[in-house]
Amino acid sequence: MGILNLTPDSFSDGGRHAGAGAALAHAQQMVAEGAAIVDVGGESTRPGAEPVAEQEELDRTIPVVERLVRELDCVVSIDTRKPAVMRAACAAGAEIVNDVNALRAPGAVDAVLRHRAAAVLMHMRGEPRGMQQAPAYADLVGEVRDFLAQRLRACVEAGIPALALALDPGFGFGKTLQHNLQLMAALEVFASLGRPLLVGVSRKSMLGAALGLPVDRRLHAGIAAAALAVWQGAAIVRTHDVGPTVEAVKLVAAIRQERRAQAR
Repeated sequence: MGILNLTPDSFSDGGRHAGAGAALAHAQQMVAEGAAIVDVGGESTRPGAEPVAEQEELDRTIPVVERLVRELDCVVSIDTRKPAVMRAACAAGAEIVNDVNALRAPGAVDAVLRHRAAAVLMHMRGEPRGMQQAPAYADLVGEVRDFLAQRLRACVEAGIPALALALDPGFGFGKTLQHNLQLMAALEVFASLGRPLLVGVSRKSMLGAALGLPVDRRLHAGIAAAALAVWQGAAIVRTHDVGPTVEAVKLVAAIRQERRAQAR
């Protein structure tokens, strides 16, 4: 899953792909490098980010979604918490709703149902504006697992097919560095819920905190984290750096498949 941020304030690439032309060119590059999904976002969810008005998010994303659907051979995903944006993007051809709020907003489940879309349910403690202010858990892995299992169950009971749902433990969303490391070490726990697991750690502050690196020097750490995630069962890797990440995870996936074959 290649990241296409249409925001002026995203932590890593804010403003670089504003405008349909620049966005399309970047999406074309990511697909050429091996992205099967392009994830379009019009509101930053970095720590401390302020909410974006609904109409502004629609104006940023929908023209781009329309062009990607029309001109590229890939699945288009909409990265949003807003049901109105979900509905408009799916009507324009987006096939996946990637929601950091796990479809908890009123009308979000209905939006996915109406358009027969797939969805990614992510764990987040709090809201982006304040989620990194001393996050604490009694049992991090258990709480994240229970949340994802509950949201999975609620969405299926509402009518969304289980096969249309993926899960994301939410690296960096209301977690300290230690929390993020614990999640990475426990990915098989979340994969055991029986749905595809999405992992997104590309260029995130956890990499910088662990290694003392600025955002523009986190490529190698992000590739290592993506490879570790796939080794532990992640099915989707969300990344800014598609080409090198694809190469790494393809190799890891092939070795993992061979290991499983030998164990039979």
